[in-house]
Amino acid sequence: MTNISNKSYLILWVVIFFFSCSKEDDDTTQIPPTNQHNEKLQLYPNPPSGWKGETNPYETTGWVGDVMPYFEDGKFHIFFLHDAQTKPVGKGFHDIHKFVSKNLTDFDYQGRMINYGKTADPDFAIGTGSVININGTYYFYYTGHNGNTEYIQDHPRESILLAKSNDLKNWKKTNDFLLTAPEGYYDFEFRDPYVFYNSEEQEYWMLVSAQTDQRKAAILLFTSTDPVNKEWEVKDPLYTSSLAENYLMMECADIFKMGNYWYLLFSENWNKKVTHYRIASTSKGPWVTPKNDLLDGEFFYAGKTAANENGRFLFGWTARRFPENNTGNKEWAGNLVTHELIQKDDGGLGVKPPSSILNIFKNNQTLQAINTVGNISQNENNFELDATKNPAYITYPFSQLPARITTNITIKGDNGKTGFIFNIENDIENSSKIVFDSSKNRIVCVVNGEEKNSIPFHLETGKDYSIEIILEESICIVYINNEKAFSNRIYGLGKENWGIFADEINTNFKNLKLNTN
Repeated sequence: MTNISNKSYLILWVVIFFFSCSKEDDDTTQIPPTNQHNEKLQLYPNPPSGWKGETNPYETTGWVGDVMPYFEDGKFHIFFLHDAQTKPVGKGFHDIHKFVSKNLTDFDYQGRMINYGKTADPDFAIGTGSVININGTYYFYYTGHNGNTEYIQDHPRESILLAKSNDLKNWKKTNDFLLTAPEGYYDFEFRDPYVFYNSEEQEYWMLVSAQTDQRKAAILLFTSTDPVNKEWEVKDPLYTSSLAENYLMMECADIFKMGNYWYLLFSENWNKKVTHYRIASTSKGPWVTPKNDLLDGEFFYAGKTAANENGRFLFGWTARRFPENNTGNKEWAGNLVTHELIQKDDGGLGVKPPSSILNIFKNNQTLQAINTVGNISQNENNFELDATKNPAYITYPFSQLPARITTNITIKGDNGKTGFIFNIENDIENSSKIVFDSSKNRIVCVVNGEEKNSIPFHLETGKDYSIEIILEESICIVYINNEKAFSNRIYGLGKENWGIFADEINTNFKNLKLNTN
């Protein structure tokens, strides 16, 4: 039985329960992949179809949901919620699967790690969690979610559950641990445990995304000096949404120290649907909101981090569309995407592509223009597009994907647009674009003439900006000056031409390059 310290203002309930499992779908069964899943280089992978057999209802396209990264002995163990495009009726969903990677360019898919439960179990569906090694045993704290009508009549909809392993592969659910929302908090919204050892406080911390009875978002803090015996004590919230923020939920919280600062990450899925961060000088705060607290746009969600000896990396998923074309609806889950975090001089976080990804693009492709329109000056791979009077653009053919486009851009003026064009067929108006809009201080993804995604970014006239664009299949990720990432889903990349453009502004594109692997 779990031991809980008494608190007069909050009560933490821990109850004993037992998981039912059948021989047909045992929660300890690991489903290994076949060799065919690792033949193709994928910088931004998703789980394969057929992982459970061709006749199984889950023999379908799989997608990466919320990511739970863990690093040990030179390997990233990248756990994630598996989202099947076709879910069998009456079955649970979002079982936990895993990739393993040493370099973030090659991924070994290892199948299911933790299965969802039965209709009457608290984990009929599984939500985000985290892994920690305590005295040689791996503890996986994760979310149990059961919204079935009969279940929620007598139980909380969400709770924190636990599984254990000795090898990070074979996981067994623990029968005597269930953590539910304490007094004053809503038991429908209580999820995403992040557990770590806080050396500053010399105790274990668990952050849980929660909501007060008044529906105010909070990141709850539980502490323990003996998690092996399941002794967790509830504390005051680590962070609560302000009136100005007005967040409904702060999902998938993560906390870490880099240099002299602590960073708190969370994702908000109701307003802007993005990953935010906060800064503090201690793990308890107070937490300061940076001037621009976004690490990416709306097509990168639930960012969580893990560090190796070279740096700290941000893992999330880039949303897919259904049907899978540029007019389909944006859906939950997609491909795994990884950024590298850097710390700026003022303590803010910057985002850049992992160096291991950049290193695969060794083949420099000769740029041979297909079409040139407008007032354009060229000196080798340096271009000036003077579009102050009329639009200007240059188009090129794609040779293959994945590909890397690099350049440095400088604008003159503050009331125009410039950037990159993709999927060019007959005209650029109906193409896809990454638009640097100086008049509105933002970067926009436009697909087939329709705005799909944007992030705030102030493009100063006369300032030089380094641009990296990584393209793979339908994923387009833009990195700006090692400050921001901008992840997008554009179907048809590589099938049509691409180019650079300017409209009502003068832009220099310096040392424009296209590289392939």
